[in-house]
Amino acid sequence: MTDRSLAARPRVATVPVDDRAPTPGSRPLGPEPPLSPAPPVTPALLGAPPPTDRVRGWVVAIGLALVALVVRFVDLGRVTDGGTPVFDEKHYVPQAWQMLRNGGVEDNPGFELIVHPPLGKQLIAIGELLFGYDGFGWRASAAFTGVLAVLIIVRVARRLTRSTLLGAVAGVLLICDGLSHVQSRMGMLDAFAALFVLAAFATLVRDRDDVRERMALVVAQGRIGDTPYGPRLGWRWWRLATGVLLGLGCAVKWSGLYWLAAFAVLAVLWDLTARRSAGVERPVKGTIVRDLAPALWALALVPVLAYLSGWWAWFGSETAIDRYATGGPSFLPGALRALVFYSGHVLDFHAGLTTAVSGEHPWESKPWTWPMGLRPMLYYFASGEQVVGCGTNDCVSAVMLVGTPALWWPAFGVLGFAIWRVATRHDWRYAAVLVGYGAGIVPWFLNIDRQMYFFYMAPVVPFLVLGTVLVMGEILGRADAPRERRQTGILLVGLWVGLVVANFAWMWPIMNGLPITQEMWDAQLWLPSWRAKG
Repeated sequence: MTDRSLAARPRVATVPVDDRAPTPGSRPLGPEPPLSPAPPVTPALLGAPPPTDRVRGWVVAIGLALVALVVRFVDLGRVTDGGTPVFDEKHYVPQAWQMLRNGGVEDNPGFELIVHPPLGKQLIAIGELLFGYDGFGWRASAAFTGVLAVLIIVRVARRLTRSTLLGAVAGVLLICDGLSHVQSRMGMLDAFAALFVLAAFATLVRDRDDVRERMALVVAQGRIGDTPYGPRLGWRWWRLATGVLLGLGCAVKWSGLYWLAAFAVLAVLWDLTARRSAGVERPVKGTIVRDLAPALWALALVPVLAYLSGWWAWFGSETAIDRYATGGPSFLPGALRALVFYSGHVLDFHAGLTTAVSGEHPWESKPWTWPMGLRPMLYYFASGEQVVGCGTNDCVSAVMLVGTPALWWPAFGVLGFAIWRVATRHDWRYAAVLVGYGAGIVPWFLNIDRQMYFFYMAPVVPFLVLGTVLVMGEILGRADAPRERRQTGILLVGLWVGLVVANFAWMWPIMNGLPITQEMWDAQLWLPSWRAKG
């Protein structure tokens, strides 16, 4: 794959000149040869230069994060089930509270299984520790991750597009996405998984740029041909961070494995294309010889260590579930053996969570409905005498997990354009977005009978936003495009973003449990599939 240059002028690196004075008394044997020009560093290697407005870029990112702070935290504890958690909060919120009492582990129920790793619940417990066991306390940590996600997506979109403006647009779109908003206001695990996946993607993209900058220096110094395999790249701290973040994502939910596998393949392919773009004589073998072993270290071993670190309290406990089980592989140390045994039971649970065995959940959905959000989820609903404040005697209060249609319904168009760009222009940015998006959907097609839910899309939303922003960049056009072309592009993008914001504002009541009339509730349900079955 090659980079698409958005700049009018590619960067050209120069070779340092040796300007040391000659040794006293020495005489040149002939005229000094002219300095050879440095080999140009092609746009295929470095791409467009990053924006120069570094301060403005951070001001925009922090400013939008502050907006997200207000949006995600406002009236956070409003909706409860008589002071108790709602929907799947009923599983994770009490377990997080137990962790505060038990030194980081849940109670051992003896007769049932805890089916997710501990890290997400430990993060929920931080909010409960700081703010108490109420709606605000058990949702505070997830809401804070929603704020961090906005900060990160602004930065990664800016890096992908080389535009602070489009980075800001990405932040606005994520703030105004209904699924991200509702899920980051729930004491559940998926907001944490989404944050770790997005942060891992951001560090992986940063590693890609860093590798190409190192490769460009070697090209500029004229050393790229010293070996047919190309240079060794040294320690890659950004890729190491990617491995840590993906391991922590798996320590929240096992579905993080999908992104771990996808990003590992993507990272190796980026190494290959970097060597090829730099003019390495044997890029494939160079990638195998120089990059494969470090990639296995950073994106296989490091994630395992990070994942195990999420079980720190379980390893230190005497009473945790299966802590001293002996059914695991005999060659492992006792603690790891017990963890493998425990994990086997968890895997059996997930494999058996099918519609045929457990029956159909009223709000389950299948992955082909997810890209356009055709089957959302109702987390909370109250009506009649339970709800007052809408101006009539027939009020409704609801929290529905639904993607903002103005952002979600064009999804197939965005994905189709991304596939076309990859196929015809080999645009790595669209390829990266497709990999991140597909990792969250494609694996679920392998077991269609399993119970699945729309909130599984929480880690996918940032990739929908990034793909949309890349398409908006195409609509805007190049900075040096004719004035009429730019003005038309700005108008169209502005209308699209404005429509998303207005759509989000319209649906605000049903995403936050505000009292509305029955007529307003019916008007909010745009599709028959948004309604309860039966």
